[in-house]
Amino acid sequence: QVQLVESGGGLVQAGGSLRLSCAASGGVFSINSMAWYRQAPGKQRELVATITSAGTTNYADSVKGRFTISRDNAKNTVYLQMNSLKPEDTAVFYCNADLTMYYGLGSVREDHWGQGTQVTVSS
Repeated sequence: QVQLVESGGGLVQAGGSLRLSCAASGGVFSINSMAWYRQAPGKQRELVATITSAGTTNYADSVKGRFTISRDNAKNTVYLQMNSLKPEDTAVFYCNADLTMYYGLGSVREDHWGQGTQVTVSS
């Protein structure tokens, strides 16, 4: 059973920084890509940043230049460095992993989510 365990959320003042981490464990798998999403109160979940197995990154326009996604392949961990935080960044941040799971002689592609971590930016 794959688990994505997130950490690093919290309360920070506007202009401050936070670093989120998400570690994948359990089962036998390879990572195709990992991503961070966020959901603010009353709003739909939105994509924040993605990183592929090759290290290609992509960002939402609202976070470009402020957030950086990175990964440690040896630790199956993805990070989100968030700088110059704004009150509008307040949301629950979710880690997502697009995995290839290996079961016996076969494999299947699966999508997994973390439990979410709260980020609150005060003005």
